[in-house]
Amino acid sequence: MAQNHVSGMETSAVSVLKRAVELDQSGRFQESLVCYQEGIQLLIDVLKAVTDDSKRGHYREKIKGYMDRAEQIKAHVNQLKEDGKYHEQIRISEDATGHSYDALFKPYISSTLTEVWVEDPYIRHTHQLYNFVRFCEMLLKAPCKVKRIHLLTSQDEADSSQQSSALAELKESLSAQGVTLDLQYSSTIHDREIRFDNGWIIKIGRGLDYFKRPKGRFSIGYCDYDLRQCQETTVDIFHTKHTKTL
Repeated sequence: MAQNHVSGMETSAVSVLKRAVELDQSGRFQESLVCYQEGIQLLIDVLKAVTDDSKRGHYREKIKGYMDRAEQIKAHVNQLKEDGKYHEQIRISEDATGHSYDALFKPYISSTLTEVWVEDPYIRHTHQLYNFVRFCEMLLKAPCKVKRIHLLTSQDEADSSQQSSALAELKESLSAQGVTLDLQYSSTIHDREIRFDNGWIIKIGRGLDYFKRPKGRFSIGYCDYDLRQCQETTVDIFHTKHTKTL
C-alpha cells in the first residue's frame, strides 16, 4: 500500500479520535463511542498496512488504549441506562454547521430500532415538510429496520391543503418502502420530542426546524444539511427502558 495512502488513513484516524476524546471529556458519551469505533477501525487499517515492527507496536498500544476507554464508556452508558439516569445535552450554536439529521441521530440508532414517534407542531410549511422528508430518508438509510413512523403535528390553518397533500404523498412513498406513516393532528401540541423504540428520547428546542434558510437554491448547504448553517438550539438526549407511545 502506498505510503501517502497510509499517512492519509493515519491523519483521518487522529482527527476522528481527537474528536472522540473531546466528546468524551464534555460528557457526550454516546457520540464519543461512535467516533472511538470509527477511529479504532482506521488505526486497525493502518496497522495492517505497516511493516515496521516498532510502528506496529506503537499502533497496537494506541488501539488497545482507545478500545479500553470505549469499553469503559459503553459500560458506564449501559449502567446509566439501566438506572434511568442517562442524560446528554448538545448545544448547537448560531451559524454552526455539521449538524445534519444523520450526524445528530446516528449515535442513537441501532439495529433493533423499528418504530419512531415524532411530536413536532411545526411540520406545516414547505421547508418544514421537506425537513420531515429528510428525517424519514435518514431513517431509511440508517442501519435499522424502521417499520412505522408516527407523526403528531398541528394543522396549517392558512393552507391545510398543501400540508395534507404533501403528507399524503409522503405516506404513499413510505408505504412503497415498507414503512407505515401514522399521522395525527393536535391543536394544543407544543412540545417537541422524538422517541425511538430502542429507548432513546431526543428533545430539540426547535424541533426538526433548526436549520437556517440557505442564501439560494444554488448555495452550498442547500442540498447537504451538514453544510447548512443552524439556528441556536439545545438538544437533550435521554434513555428509558420502555418507550411510551405519544
